[in-house]
Amino acid sequence: MDQAGMLREMKTNVMPAAIRQKRHNGNTRVIAVTSGKGGVGKTNITANFAYILSKMGKRTLLLDADVGLANIDVILGITPKYNLHHVLSGEKNLSEAVVEGPGGIKILPSASGVQEMAELSKGQKFTLLEELDGLDEAFDFMLIDTAAGIADNVIYFNMAAKEIIVVASPEPTSLTDAYALIKVLYQGYAAKRFTLLVNMAKNSNEADGVYTRLSNATNHFLDLPIEYLGYIPHDQNVPKAVRKQKLLSEVFPDSKASKSMSEVVEKLCRKQPENHENGTIKFFDRSIIDKNN
Repeated sequence: MDQAGMLREMKTNVMPAAIRQKRHNGNTRVIAVTSGKGGVGKTNITANFAYILSKMGKRTLLLDADVGLANIDVILGITPKYNLHHVLSGEKNLSEAVVEGPGGIKILPSASGVQEMAELSKGQKFTLLEELDGLDEAFDFMLIDTAAGIADNVIYFNMAAKEIIVVASPEPTSLTDAYALIKVLYQGYAAKRFTLLVNMAKNSNEADGVYTRLSNATNHFLDLPIEYLGYIPHDQNVPKAVRKQKLLSEVFPDSKASKSMSEVVEKLCRKQPENHENGTIKFFDRSIIDKNN
C-alpha cells in the first residue's frame, strides 16, 4: 500500500470520532442534482444553476461528483490544473483544487478516465469529509452534480446532500430510471424528500404529464410523494452554448431555457429546506459512509 493509501486507511479509523463532535451553525444548502438516466441535461442544468445563483449574489460551490467521467470542466471550457483525484490521493488540499468559473462560481472539478475514482473507498470518503468541513461556512449553496444511475458513488453523494433534485426528460426510459433511483434511495437509504425537475419538455403540459406519471408511481408503489420544482423547455440554443463551451445563461440569457432556469432557481431560493439533526452539511454523518460501504 502506498503512502496515500495508508493515510486514507488511517482516516477511516480516526475521523469518525472527530466528525461526531462537529456541529455546524452555517446556512449552506447542499443540493444534489441527480438522474437515473444519462443524457437528460443534468450537468448542464447544474452548471447553469450555479452561475445564476452566483449572479444573484449567492456564494456557490459546484462539486463535480461524476468522479470517473467528469465533464463540468468541458462544459465550462476550463482546464483545471488539479482536481478531486489529487485531493483524495493526498497530493493537494481542497483549496488548491477549487477553481473560479464564470460569474464567480467556485468549482471543484473531478477526474475523467481514472478507474480508481469509479468507486470511492471509505478512506477517500472520509478525506472528502475532512476537506469539505473547512468550506462549510464559506458558501450559501453547494451544488453536487452526481453521475447518473444507481452506482455506489451516486448513492453516496445523494445521501450526503440535504436536498435531492431528480432531473428527468419526457422519454419513457428517463422516467423508469428516475423511479428506480428514487426507489433505491428511499427503500435502501431512507431518503424521503425528492424534488423533480423536468428538462427538454415541449411545453408545461408535457412537463406536468411527466411529473404526474412519476408521482403516481411513487405514491402507488412506494407510498412516497414527490415535489415538483418546474421544467426547462427544449431550446435550440442549448447545444449552441455547449459547442461554444459556454453556459446558456451566460451567452443566451434571453433564451427560453435560460429564463426558465432563472425562474426555477428563484423558486429554489424561496423553498425552505427541512432541518437536519446533523447540521448544515449531511456529509458529517458517519452512518452515511458505513451504510454505503
